[in-house]
Amino acid sequence: MTVAADFSAPFADRVFFGTVLTMDDEVPDAEAVAIQAGRIVAVGARAEVEALVGPETVVTELGEAVLLPGFVEAHGHPLSEAVVLGPGVVDIRPVVVPDAAGVLERLQSAIAEANPAGVYANGWDSLLQTGLPEPTLGWLNELSPERPLAILHNSGHTAYFNTAAARAASVTRDTPDPVGASFGHDAAGELDGTAAETGAVSMIFGPALATPPAEFVETLRAEFRRLNAAGITTTGELGYAASSGPAIEAARAQGAVTARLRLYEMSDATRRSAAHPGDGDELVRRVGIKLWADGSPWVGNIATSFPYLDTAATRALGLEPGHRGHANYTPEQVAEISEAYFAAGWQLACHVHGDDAVDMVLDQWEALLQKHPRPDHRLRLEHVGSMTAAQFERAAALGITASLFVDHLYYWGDVLVDDLFGPEHGAVWAAAGSATASGMRISFHNDGQVTPPEPLRNIEIAATRRSRSGRVLAPEQRIGVEQALRAETIDSAYQLFSDHEVGSITPGKLADLVVLARSPLAADLSAGSIADIPVLETVLGGVSVYTAK
Repeated sequence: MTVAADFSAPFADRVFFGTVLTMDDEVPDAEAVAIQAGRIVAVGARAEVEALVGPETVVTELGEAVLLPGFVEAHGHPLSEAVVLGPGVVDIRPVVVPDAAGVLERLQSAIAEANPAGVYANGWDSLLQTGLPEPTLGWLNELSPERPLAILHNSGHTAYFNTAAARAASVTRDTPDPVGASFGHDAAGELDGTAAETGAVSMIFGPALATPPAEFVETLRAEFRRLNAAGITTTGELGYAASSGPAIEAARAQGAVTARLRLYEMSDATRRSAAHPGDGDELVRRVGIKLWADGSPWVGNIATSFPYLDTAATRALGLEPGHRGHANYTPEQVAEISEAYFAAGWQLACHVHGDDAVDMVLDQWEALLQKHPRPDHRLRLEHVGSMTAAQFERAAALGITASLFVDHLYYWGDVLVDDLFGPEHGAVWAAAGSATASGMRISFHNDGQVTPPEPLRNIEIAATRRSRSGRVLAPEQRIGVEQALRAETIDSAYQLFSDHEVGSITPGKLADLVVLARSPLAADLSAGSIADIPVLETVLGGVSVYTAK
């Protein structure tokens, strides 16, 4: 039995007996785990841990269930997801509304309610909801002539809005483009009803995002319930704005924060933060800075060395034959933003999808590390859809990690191959095999509202590379289930600078745990059974925050 160095109480508060997958290389398997005062105090054989069971110890016999460390979502957006999945925003995501007819019905129904604040919707995706009309300014104005109507693309990188929504957001033809973002204009210079990238999109959706503090606490409570139901006990917030601080504290005071938050502040024009790396505590902590290189594959603005295909789908996106996306930031801007924050001690996390954009970021970060060497920087690349094997090797040699959106393969796998990039570039999307072969410690994520928080599906897709239709994409990029489990636990914690406290069942660490109905390691991959494993209980700091009904 391995016991925490400072454990001196005679008995544990709670003990689990059964199959334990620790994700700890020193003791990978165990029969029992003991918890005291919110921490793991002993891991080992049943007979050894039984000595810690006292009259008031809560004993859980796992039976066929299995105990793992709580899942860690290295890249998330719980703050914005809480709002866009809240009552003030119409949910039209393809995971909820699969077809165009359903989307239009939801929009028309919401508009008919005549809310003076207008209608704000999230989840438009013409690639999956085939048959959607082009969301032009004229069409949006016709749908809602007097009240605001704004629709966020499912990627989060583009918004479509009518004239009333622009007025509500105080956006005019003369509004300057934020750095790395833009408003579309017609030939006469008037707004054309489109906003690209975070800076512009957040301005249009400002009225919807301005949630009253009391309401925000409840929407955040609901968001953490969703995370806990998926077995998630720690999540990165990669779109943090300091203005959200008071609301987080209010939610915390009311017990609504039931997963650990690791905050990444959005880079801005000032290129400085009022906070310091590590500010906070075990529940809420400032960790890093978020920056961007390019955009989303689903709207045509990722910087690749290869063109999009010429298909009906790409034409519907408005892409010309031979179209290649481009970066939203210049190399000089990436270098200036990175150095300003990195020199102040921050970890950096950069959104990047296209292989050309990956090269650009690696070039700037290699120079940055030469100028400001740091032995343990854990610089992060986010999403990395078309990152190549050679680029993973280069990044790993520099100590750079990556968080992969492997769930893209399940929802958009067929689209990637047939409609956007072809088998050469589309099938190898989210190349986890190449990433792990480089020696890099990777994580998986679901990126807030884009797809639901589903770490178990991420694990299954990484191991099978099977799309929703059953098609297997680049089987050579599959990884083992155990490696995929690491990407959802200890390696995700590593990326968040939290592997010393969560991510494995190790004496002394926080008692953040998940109980699954059966072991993913024993799953029949041919039947696709990992994603369907029920989460029975989620424990945060020794306290149960979710129990299956």
